[in-house]
Amino acid sequence: MRPVSFDLDVLRSFVCGVESGSFAAAADKLARSTSAISAQMKKLEAQVGAPLLRKAGRGLELTQAGEQLLDYARRLLSLNDEALFAVSEASLQGWVRFGLQEDLSGFLPSVLGQFTRAHPQVRVEAQIARNADLLSRLESGALDMAVVWGEGARRSETIARLPMRWIGSEQQSLAWKAHAAEPLPLIMFDTPCPFHTAGTEALSRQGIDWRVAFTSSSLPGLAAATQAGLGYTIRTRLGMQAGTCVLDEQHLGLPELPSIALTLRYQQAERSVAVERLSRIVLQAIKQHLE
Repeated sequence: MRPVSFDLDVLRSFVCGVESGSFAAAADKLARSTSAISAQMKKLEAQVGAPLLRKAGRGLELTQAGEQLLDYARRLLSLNDEALFAVSEASLQGWVRFGLQEDLSGFLPSVLGQFTRAHPQVRVEAQIARNADLLSRLESGALDMAVVWGEGARRSETIARLPMRWIGSEQQSLAWKAHAAEPLPLIMFDTPCPFHTAGTEALSRQGIDWRVAFTSSSLPGLAAATQAGLGYTIRTRLGMQAGTCVLDEQHLGLPELPSIALTLRYQQAERSVAVERLSRIVLQAIKQHLE
């Protein structure tokens, strides 16, 4: 029997479609027609000999075979890209201006360090800033790419969707419970902040009074106030800091919070080789950290 060889372009379309949330979005990102992507998926399912996707409401979800193939496809594409850049490393040069969330500052700087050592002719300028600032800098052209909170738009890739969680102190417990006489003390970034908005809207829908007890411009500042028992804050598991813990919202009577998308957004649709290379490394590092 003749062995089957997967087409890397087809695998790239498959991975892009899954990560983008639709194959129409993948077609746009890969500059292909939707019909061409559809034909690629039919070819891929024929090679695998099993369906890779099934309908789930109005969308699609991966089958067991699709889940397995997705993992292998990412590894094959990563190895392909690594080989490509290894043999053409001398030509990898340029300038990448990258913005990231403070939630990622615990591990991404080391990834950036590895990249700059491997590619000394690429100048990387990294900035840690709040979400609104990163979006503004992308819009003005001051950044080439940034990891931001919020649903993706054009020129973006969804990295993950993470549930927001109520966060409190590990040591200093608050006496507050739902329908208490005192409003719920919140520890937040100033608006605009997607966590601030999601939390206060959820509280208001449930009829729970709240007040902002502490604001800070940095994540460690929020964590310090939370650890001291000044109130509750909201982050995802990416933003967890020492001395804080996830709260049992049902026990306290706090409302359930929505999930939030973590996306990698680009300033331009056409990206330099250096920006494309760093983006692949950043995406892989964040996904591995979340596993």
